[in-house]
Amino acid sequence: MKLLIIALISVTALIFSACSSKEVFEPTHVKDDWEHVGNSKFTIKNISPDAALVEDHKVLLHGKVLDISIEDNHRLLGVSDGWIMSSSVEGNLTLQHSADSKKVEKFNLKRTVATASVKGDLLAVLFANNEMAIYSIADKSLFIKEQGDAPIVVNSKIVKPNFKDDLVIFATLDGKVVIINSKTKKKLRTVIVSSEEHFNNIIYLDFVDNKIVAATGHKILSLAQKEIRLAYDIRSVIADAKELFVATKQGEIISLTPELQQNAKLKFPFAHFLGMIISHDKLYVLEKEGYIIEISKDLSEYTIYEVDVEDGYVFIDGKIFLVDDEYISVE
Repeated sequence: MKLLIIALISVTALIFSACSSKEVFEPTHVKDDWEHVGNSKFTIKNISPDAALVEDHKVLLHGKVLDISIEDNHRLLGVSDGWIMSSSVEGNLTLQHSADSKKVEKFNLKRTVATASVKGDLLAVLFANNEMAIYSIADKSLFIKEQGDAPIVVNSKIVKPNFKDDLVIFATLDGKVVIINSKTKKKLRTVIVSSEEHFNNIIYLDFVDNKIVAATGHKILSLAQKEIRLAYDIRSVIADAKELFVATKQGEIISLTPELQQNAKLKFPFAHFLGMIISHDKLYVLEKEGYIIEISKDLSEYTIYEVDVEDGYVFIDGKIFLVDDEYISVE
């Protein structure tokens, strides 16, 4: 039953809610219609963090529909080290190489996979029960496994394991960052990001200015020589080399340093942000009611444009928002 709840949350959380709030974002000034829009010639059927599923179970990657189809009963997990990853609820995980569709690796892991990642011969897997494991792709052997606390319900933005030199960094489903050394096969460190009971999985993890930055829907962590945490109601996070942008459920866009010092903040009352893209010196934010907000990176000024936003999955492909069968480019 627990896994069913997780699966249902994962399937539905990125689809727009059928029930809208009485209070919605209503900007007082809209400059114009956004011009960089059009038909994408395919329809987004499902998404992962870095690839999308289109018609005929084909995979969209970097603006191109690959000659690769995932199995009907599989869920697209994403792409890692050139491999398209998918799995069934029973734990049958398939790797198909994006450059050679005949190059396939299969694993029968016997339990539901939440996400996975690949580097060379290593396959790192986070299971839906929060167990972490690292396998050899060549001989399918298990290197190491660690058990985390099983979650009740999770946000659909599940983060893949991250490889950094000999380290495998797991973003768990219960709000922790677990660091494992793949050479020594030992767990080095566990760091708590937040400790909420529900929807407490890590939704963002990256290296920013040589610091691990991780976030759940409740807190954001900067980890280097010391741990720094801030509490926000987080919808999404994006970063460039030296700066973080946090979109909150209260309609805020907050600029932070990698040490989580606040640079600036904007608030758009009742805004429901669907995604953010950084391009050159601007931040572009897509809003649910049909707006794209162009913001200077220092958050000192912004311009609001109107754009059609259909119901459906929102996938960010480089500098483009893809929604249903439409694209919205920021360039």
